[in-house]
This record gives sequence, structure tokens and C-alpha cells, in this order.
Amino acid sequence: MVLGSVLLVGFGCALGPDVVPETLKTQIDPAVTFTQILSEPTAHQGAVVLIGGEVLSAKRLPEGTRLEILQLPLDGSEKPVVDKTSSQGRFLVFESSFLDPATLPPQTRVTVVGEVTGATDASLDEMAYRYPTLTMKHLHVWPEPGFDQAESAGPSFGIFGGGGTGGRVGGGVSIGIGF
Repeated sequence: MVLGSVLLVGFGCALGPDVVPETLKTQIDPAVTFTQILSEPTAHQGAVVLIGGEVLSAKRLPEGTRLEILQLPLDGSEKPVVDKTSSQGRFLVFESSFLDPATLPPQTRVTVVGEVTGATDASLDEMAYRYPTLTMKHLHVWPEPGFDQAESAGPSFGIFGGGGTGGRVGGGVSIGIGF
């Protein structure tokens, strides 16, 4: 019972700040899906949407920064899922200020609040591709896997097991709570 209470408190602390600022939550139109934007980007111009994915490239342009993102569905925490086969396509996000491409390398997972501005036709490998375009209102960058625990504040929990060989039979279990 006590361990269950400690785990609930620990998970609550680990969630941290909101992915979407309160000021933008009311602006997002949850009825507009990525599939709709992909099929008819100009029909949804002006809609503010929440979309996640994985950065494919970040490029500085004279007018700002362009991110090419592989769309990935969001989980219950608004974090893009890991399974790339669940992607429905790619999109471009434009930011008028300077974002250093080195801070958004390929495979960085992001959640974007953006305003749909239409579409841009460009080549994708050897074919023409129509990229839905968004103007960035907010960008949440998710920590790299393995960095989550090292950079998070608050308690952490773990259960570890071990064993041995070499003529002796042994093992052990350790339960720890760290701060």
C-alpha cells in the first residue's frame, strides 16, 4: 500500500510541465486531423493544430528556419509514438526566428503547435510530394532516449535483478528509490 502511494506520487512528479502552454490550448482545433490537412491543406488554412513527429531535417533560410518532420501519432502525453510505420506522411514547419539546426538533429522527436498555412510542392527522392505547411506557434522538443531520467527532477524508482555463474548459483533483487 505504501509503495503504491509512493509510486503514484513519483509518477505525478515525473510528468513535469505541460507540453502545450495554457495560452495555446484553447486555440487548437482538435477536429482537424493530420489526414485532413494532408489531403486538403488549403481547406484548413488558419487552423491551429497539434501534431507530433520526428525531425528529418532542419534548415536555415533567409526568412527563418524550416523543419521537415515525419508525422507520428501522439500518445496520451502528447509525445510522438516510436513506431515510424504509423506515420501518415511528412510536413514542413516554418519559424521566422533563428533555430540552430544543430539543436534539432534528425530523429529528434517533437510536438508542434502550428497554424496551417497551405502546402508546398517539392521533390521527395525521385518523386513530387505535396508537403502541408505550418507556421510554428510552439515547439516542444522531447529528450533523447536515455536522457529522460538523467535530466528529470524528482524521485526515480527502479527494480533490478542479477545473477551469477561460474560454479556458484546466486542472485539478488534490489529495489531502490533515488532522489
